[in-house]
Amino acid sequence: MNAALRLSASSLRSHKRRFAGTFFAVFLGVAFLASTLVMGDTLRAGFDTMFGNATKGTDAVVRSVGVITTPGESQGVRAPVGTDLVRTIEHVPGVAAAAPDIQGAGQLVGSDRKPVGGQGPPTLAGNWIDDPKLNAYRLAEGRAPSKSGEVVVNRGAAEKGHLKIGDTTVLRTPDPVRVTIVGLATFGGEDGMAQVTFTGMTQADAEKYLTARPGEAAGIRVRAGPGVGQDELVSALTPVLPKGVEAITGQESARENTDMISSQFLTLFTTLLLVFSGIALLVATFSIHNTFAIVVAQRTRENALLRALGASRRQVTASTLAEASVVAVAASAVGIAGGIGIAAGLQALFPAIGFPFPEGGLVISGLSMLLPLGVGVVVCLGSALLPAARAGRTAPLAALRETAVDESGASRVRATAGGGLAALAVGVTLTGVLLTPSLWLAGLGAVLALAAFVVLGPVASSAAVRVLGAPLDGLRGVTGGLARRNALRSPRRTAATAGALMIGVAVVSLFTVFGASLKATMDQTVSRSFAGDVAVSTPSFGAGGSGLSPRLAPALARQPAVEDAVGLGKGVAEVNGQGRALTVTDPVTLGKVFDLGHVQGSLNGLGTDGIAITRTEADKQHLVTGDTARLAFTDGQKADFTVRAVYGRSELAGDYVITRAAWAPHRTQDADTVVAVSFKDGVSPAEGKAAVETVAERYGNPEVQTRDEYAQSSAAGIDMMLTLVYALLALAVLIALLGIANTLTLAIHERTRELGLLRAVGQTRAQLRAMVRWESVLVAAFGTAGGLALGAFLGWVLVEASDGASDSAFAFAVPPLRLAVVAQVGLAAGALAGLRPARRAARLDVLRAIATE
Repeated sequence: MNAALRLSASSLRSHKRRFAGTFFAVFLGVAFLASTLVMGDTLRAGFDTMFGNATKGTDAVVRSVGVITTPGESQGVRAPVGTDLVRTIEHVPGVAAAAPDIQGAGQLVGSDRKPVGGQGPPTLAGNWIDDPKLNAYRLAEGRAPSKSGEVVVNRGAAEKGHLKIGDTTVLRTPDPVRVTIVGLATFGGEDGMAQVTFTGMTQADAEKYLTARPGEAAGIRVRAGPGVGQDELVSALTPVLPKGVEAITGQESARENTDMISSQFLTLFTTLLLVFSGIALLVATFSIHNTFAIVVAQRTRENALLRALGASRRQVTASTLAEASVVAVAASAVGIAGGIGIAAGLQALFPAIGFPFPEGGLVISGLSMLLPLGVGVVVCLGSALLPAARAGRTAPLAALRETAVDESGASRVRATAGGGLAALAVGVTLTGVLLTPSLWLAGLGAVLALAAFVVLGPVASSAAVRVLGAPLDGLRGVTGGLARRNALRSPRRTAATAGALMIGVAVVSLFTVFGASLKATMDQTVSRSFAGDVAVSTPSFGAGGSGLSPRLAPALARQPAVEDAVGLGKGVAEVNGQGRALTVTDPVTLGKVFDLGHVQGSLNGLGTDGIAITRTEADKQHLVTGDTARLAFTDGQKADFTVRAVYGRSELAGDYVITRAAWAPHRTQDADTVVAVSFKDGVSPAEGKAAVETVAERYGNPEVQTRDEYAQSSAAGIDMMLTLVYALLALAVLIALLGIANTLTLAIHERTRELGLLRAVGQTRAQLRAMVRWESVLVAAFGTAGGLALGAFLGWVLVEASDGASDSAFAFAVPPLRLAVVAQVGLAAGALAGLRPARRAARLDVLRAIATE
């Protein structure tokens, strides 16, 4: 074993360049993974500290017990509590102070008349609490609001909206309210809580604009007197609280807030990064395996001589694995340091792009260090295992051979196994997509399809390179023909080299196809369901925005150019014990502006005790027209509603519809998410839109869009998602490029004598460089073509599986222009990867190259 280790050390010292690509592939993958884990731990600890600092003066929170959570929402909706409880709480022994905490949606309008925030993070408003220990926000500049119309805003929101103390602006609540900024505040030492905006009003204004009726608050903050612990305070408060109201400690409230951020943002954020770390490491696996496979093939005679001199199979295998171990440990260790550096850079970068990192240094846990180290070592050793075993099987007589012919691509066993795997993949996928809709079966089929592509790669590479490289003979003459023959020389090597790029391109294509399908689905939904001419809307994704005034739709309906206008508001209730989102609207006008499909029953007479349900939900709840559904609201009230209509389509109208009159007794802050408008006959689109914009300006100036514009804005989040995906996948493509460059470099070393002979018989340096570059392009073209085909197939699988597993109808769409761009990027990547190997080949000394053994 010592001899094997000495051989490994000698080989690494002599051939450091051979493992450069492997080193960087492991380094990049481990660095990405380590930075993700460090960032996740740092953000989690930072938010925990921030919430702890912001609420350290609050020893107890009094709130309603009941909470209703609807599908897809992690944060439920609670009923308000009465502000008159403050007087009762103040008389409890051990209480030093208590203050109502009124919360609602309120969106500031900046100096440019555009809303501040709203594309994701919430835009909040509430009462400014004068007790600084009970207030989560700290007054940094100016003063607290003392009269109606005065507000304090968090400093981050003011900077984003170019607002300062003394400015007068509009606060959408959703009704527009003229406010004057008299103070700027911070949260937990930061300019705000991430990108959340906050506006603090007087208590009277908060009750007037943010609650359904005066005397209500989201909760009551309580501060304990000297020597009174939080648990002791909660125990003292509990007996005096009415039924349906509870007290929790301030620490528990802070922990709930941290958990909410963790479950909604941090978990999604870190999971997304971990997925792309896995993709990067998968791509790295191909590159690492290919490097060791080539190195072992090039050392066939060397290993055979070792065997002839008495080295055992185990020693030769151990020597190769030892080399892989050294590269793995060194690259992983450097990758961990690089990951910490990336996390530190992002911590400094995030505030510059408007996302403040919470205060504090980087949090580096043992798991964040050991997991990337272990993953890097396992990936590298696992990738080198088969080449190492192949090295151990080298026969001593191989030392007598001049060359070995690579017939891996022509293997019947490989072709049979790959064909069987492909057939199994298609069968499982079609079962999970068409016969028994199942995301799990579809996912298994996708994994099998990927495995089939890898197995069949060497079999398909020869035919693919011949087809893709056919134009080179005419375009580049002898140089192009030589490039094509070089790519055909080793089908397994070509397939393995292209495989890394294929995975990257496949994932890019998958998300491109799925994103285009989502946009097509949204366009189809709006075209099919929205019968109006224009829509007045709020932000199409995220939690931000304050909504639209419920008075906007009636005001629009009174305009001479408008035939119908209907607003869609939101409510929540438990329907027969299950939390559900309610659409609050005028059902009669809803049926005129939206296509609800076949309606069984009537929308005309819902009144205050009727409800309309989609066919899908009616079947789930086993309800038909005339049946009774029990609705329980957040305020604790329960009522029986009669199912008076069952309609077919719910994409825009929602699954449950009740009237505004039925919702009024239970509502909190009232707002519409969209107002749909249809024009009278003879009114031109431009004339009608202008009339709507004139009215909308009086209600906070929300955006007025045509049907096509509304569909596009509804899908705006998809483009943002794709941009993020492309940025994250750039690492995987970079690793694939390193793999191609490393393979070509090793191939040039292998073909040194051959290249010298080509130069000796008249090939110029420029022709030699072109030959190597075109070989790189051919390998990239094979990987790109395979990636596009696999990605499009997996995109179809994902769309169809999502369609079968959900109630919404998904549309499959292939964006040819975007996929053409992906193909061009893949080819350009191949050309780029070939630049350095081509230059190195052209610099070879002719006489020395010819003399090379």
